[in-house]
Amino acid sequence: MKEYCGLFGIYGHKDASMLTYLGLYALQHRGEESCGIVSSSGKRIYQHKAMGTVSDVFDASTLKRLRGHLSIGHVRYSTTGSSTLKNAQPFLINYKRGAIAIAHNGNLTNSLELKDKLEMDGSIIQTSMDSELILHLLVKAKARDIKESLVDILPQIKGAYSLLVLTNDMLIGVRDPYGFRPLCIGKLGNSYVLASETCALDLIGAEYVRDVEPGEIVSISKNGLESTKPFNVSSRAFCIFEFIYFSRPDSNIFTKNVYLTRKRLGEALALEHPVEADFIMPIPDSGTYAALGFSEKSNIPIEMGMIRNHYIGRTFIQPSQNRRDFNVRIKLNPIKDLLRGKRVIIIEDSIVRGTTSKIRVKALREAGAKEVHMRVSCPPLISPCYYGIDFPTSKELIAARHTTEEIRQFIGVDSLKYLSVERMLGAMLLPKESFCTACFTKNYPESVNKCLNKNSLEVGKNKCRNGKG
Repeated sequence: MKEYCGLFGIYGHKDASMLTYLGLYALQHRGEESCGIVSSSGKRIYQHKAMGTVSDVFDASTLKRLRGHLSIGHVRYSTTGSSTLKNAQPFLINYKRGAIAIAHNGNLTNSLELKDKLEMDGSIIQTSMDSELILHLLVKAKARDIKESLVDILPQIKGAYSLLVLTNDMLIGVRDPYGFRPLCIGKLGNSYVLASETCALDLIGAEYVRDVEPGEIVSISKNGLESTKPFNVSSRAFCIFEFIYFSRPDSNIFTKNVYLTRKRLGEALALEHPVEADFIMPIPDSGTYAALGFSEKSNIPIEMGMIRNHYIGRTFIQPSQNRRDFNVRIKLNPIKDLLRGKRVIIIEDSIVRGTTSKIRVKALREAGAKEVHMRVSCPPLISPCYYGIDFPTSKELIAARHTTEEIRQFIGVDSLKYLSVERMLGAMLLPKESFCTACFTKNYPESVNKCLNKNSLEVGKNKCRNGKG
């Protein structure tokens, strides 16, 4: 699986582009494929974006050219659209009213319908990104200014979107009515900051103020921060996978701390599925924090039975299965003297295809482990996500096609247990009604076009690839 994107924006600081660079660096875990920054001096717009990580794309000379007191930045994986430079964000256009740049975290569920309508009205879609469609809608809006335009067009958009919009003299943040994706507000002196996670605020020394609320538009200009709430927000659908896996453990998202939540998931897992063992072994770094909670609740010690090589990329972003298998081996190396003859509990945050877990278990067996038990700090993934996480199709999700016992046999563990939906929701620090759990339950917060997939804008209407839907 792939993560989606990370957003960072700042208004009113002489070093806006440098601070945006640092903010994106803190959010690098949300996207390693491409990144970009757009800045404004109030009179002129500057832009730089490329494929690669933040440290690869930007240097001192590049940042010096990104002048101005206002900027937005974006890090990306291709949850929608192919992996090419033309799809890197932020998107920037100039039209009769000036310049607009936009950065998007999420996924629109009515992108095919929007694309057809825009093309019928004469728009020329240049990328395969659903984010570009929002830009076209803004340009076509007949309202007096950008804020009114957003109020006019947002009801046409369905799905998940946290947005940053930049004009010559304004920074705008938007969150969809369900609040799928996190977006917070910070202050750095007299400057305002918008970011996907609070860890980006921490790095630049900004103070957390509050979250952008679901269905809220915040605009920041010389007049300060102004709020507009054009939607009648009736329910929330925060992405629960932000807590389980995606967000950094030192972040607060949806107002709650990720580290503490993952520990609570591990505690719930120990209560629901106890097992006798010599020690608990988290898989770095995915299961570490749930393992701490499991250990505290079960009184079984933790040992780091596998050592991570930090100079290898995440396994799930590799282009082929053979290369993924090799990178699992090169990324994690077992300590044979520790594992020999021992009963081991592996704590994982999730199982997607099962192939990575199978390779890890095989390595533990070869290192001499007597028993290997696996505990997973979320329920089985049985359904794709249409809101900005590039989960594989149902065909590729192992739990969508196999029982837990069949998965246990495939992975090669002595026992396998998942945290139940009820226990997972009970471990959250927010009411259970606050979350989207569609990937575990198939209960989507809104109807979705089941032909959606990562190449939907390239495929065209009524054509499906990869088995989604």
